[in-house]
Amino acid sequence: PVKTRKLPNCHSRTTELGLWKNTGLCCCLLETVKRFMTLRVKSDKEYAAQLLSMTQQIEKQEAADYVSTVSKSWSQVIRQTEALGRVMRSHADDLNSGPLHRLAMLIRDKQQVKKSYQSLHQQLESYNHKVTRSDLEKLRASYRQLSRDANNAKEKYKEAVAKGREAERSRDRYDKATAKLHNLHNQYVLAVCGARIQQDEHQRHAAPALLDALQRMQEDMTLALKSILEEYCQISSLLTEDIVRVHQEISEAVQQIDPLAEYQHFIDAYRSPEMPEVNVEFDPSLLDETDNISANEILWNTLTADNLQSIKEERVSQSKLNQAFLPVALTVFIFFKLFLGLFHPSCVLLLSQKLSLLELRHTVQSLRGSEARLLSQKALLDAKMAVASPPPPPAPLALQYEDDTRSVGSTDKTREKSSRFDTLRSLAGMIRSPKAMLGSSSSVIPTSERPLAEQEWYHGAIPRTEAQELLRQQGDFLVRESHGKPGEYVLSVFSDDQRRHFIIQFADNQYRFEGTGFSTIPQLIEHHFSTKQVITKKSGVVLLNPVVKDKKWILNHEDVALGEMLGKGNFGEVYKGMLQRDKTPVAVKTCKEDLPPELKIRFLSEARILKQYDHPNIVKLIGVCTQRQPIYIVMELVPGGWSYRMACPQRCPDEVYKVMQRCWQYNPEDRPKFSELQRDLASIKKK
Repeated sequence: PVKTRKLPNCHSRTTELGLWKNTGLCCCLLETVKRFMTLRVKSDKEYAAQLLSMTQQIEKQEAADYVSTVSKSWSQVIRQTEALGRVMRSHADDLNSGPLHRLAMLIRDKQQVKKSYQSLHQQLESYNHKVTRSDLEKLRASYRQLSRDANNAKEKYKEAVAKGREAERSRDRYDKATAKLHNLHNQYVLAVCGARIQQDEHQRHAAPALLDALQRMQEDMTLALKSILEEYCQISSLLTEDIVRVHQEISEAVQQIDPLAEYQHFIDAYRSPEMPEVNVEFDPSLLDETDNISANEILWNTLTADNLQSIKEERVSQSKLNQAFLPVALTVFIFFKLFLGLFHPSCVLLLSQKLSLLELRHTVQSLRGSEARLLSQKALLDAKMAVASPPPPPAPLALQYEDDTRSVGSTDKTREKSSRFDTLRSLAGMIRSPKAMLGSSSSVIPTSERPLAEQEWYHGAIPRTEAQELLRQQGDFLVRESHGKPGEYVLSVFSDDQRRHFIIQFADNQYRFEGTGFSTIPQLIEHHFSTKQVITKKSGVVLLNPVVKDKKWILNHEDVALGEMLGKGNFGEVYKGMLQRDKTPVAVKTCKEDLPPELKIRFLSEARILKQYDHPNIVKLIGVCTQRQPIYIVMELVPGGWSYRMACPQRCPDEVYKVMQRCWQYNPEDRPKFSELQRDLASIKKK
């Protein structure tokens, strides 16, 4: 039986540099052994002269800084080999197909172990750095910013109350700023809790277990090398008195190799001083500019209830997933370990399976750490959310809220959200017609050398909701410019009953998703469409059917020449322009690039409404320019100048015409709101 013992925590004592150096020396030593056996097969033919030449080459090898039992034994083998001046090539074929082949497998496995350990170590360290440092730094920066925003909103609210103007609006802003601060505070508390557990798991379990597993793998490989050398001794022995004596010396040298003692002195030689652990604690300086907030305490109130409930459900879902997967991983781990225990530990063929066992052990340990982190955060949430209904948020010091002048109950809020959602849904297919959906065809994708704006699957700066309405069946895709971030391009795809949106990454003058980069977006899309390569490995999305834009209402910015400015509106300026193709005078309404996405959607809704009408008394829509920012709506130019107003239509009541005139006020601030229009029209209808 192989000796086993519990290894000490060597994570803080063994330097990574020393570990790589020793691994490199071991690989170099194995390569030397491999060359030696290859030359041995050849030297059996060339007899003593080749043996002497071989030993001279080996002696020229540079001495290693760290002398191990393997290197000592190998030196003894070389010295005894010099006595084999007259070796016959009776076992050349056995040496080539036996020990030499196994040694090549050992070298390959040793290199794979080094590569896998590097990957696991880097993955472990980067994740630990992300959880304990990077994420906390980002949250601290956001915390300070939101603290300043909340204080500013508080001061403005005080000023508004003192002046008696816009107090309700200032109060809403203050509530929103406070809600953001409280929600971020909760995120930060949870992150600190998780980081503390992550650091403890990393220092006490994950990192030591990884290094312990690596050492055991190295010991197994040392034992495998010992087995190879033993087989080599048996095959090359010739039973003569002189040769038997030489091989006895070689065998004794090999037997001195002790896998369990191989790395004992190595740890002492490359020990590094123990680094003090950094305590993960709540930064008290974050509370200097805040009111009614305590360190390491969840804020459970009406402002944070929905967010905390969502976080709690997410933690519970993740915990259930871990609890479901952990027993499976443990069962596979135990079964795999028992299976490997049936074989002799020196079997080289099992080293790759032992590497898989190491990776599985790392997965189990990661699941345990994640489970501990999730349970601690859930316990923190449960302790604070024990009360069924959350209390109201704390009021600002020396400042009381005034009574509401109108209801802002849940019914009104729900109606407002529903109305906003219905407005967005109603804009679907704004400029596109249903016929824009085409099937998969090789002729639909134009040549990749054409500019992006000329590609039939490029829809310009259309809203996200409109893009989602155009995607209706598996594999439908289009490319659009992001509304929220002008200059960024997004691939929208319908896959597995979901509409997915992928930002096209641009770095080093290359466009890509996660694989090969291309100099232009058309080349990138053509590659994924023609090869059916997935967009990302995680999503598994494949491009099948390009959604072609409806060219009836689409114009390029180059098709319109802007002239003098006619006026300004809520969304941007209005210019007098001219169509380049036939010199037709037009009116061009522009949309400001810095408007929020919802306002840009409202801007385009005007084009959708005009598209439905064709009447002499209604301004005719000519087209829209959505290929890039700013967005244009091109309409019929009405003569008469900015002061022109349509006469009262026939049989139109005077009250209605007066409402129309109010809507035509030059200054947008003087125009009535939609709620006022509804009220006035309703009162006219009652008459």
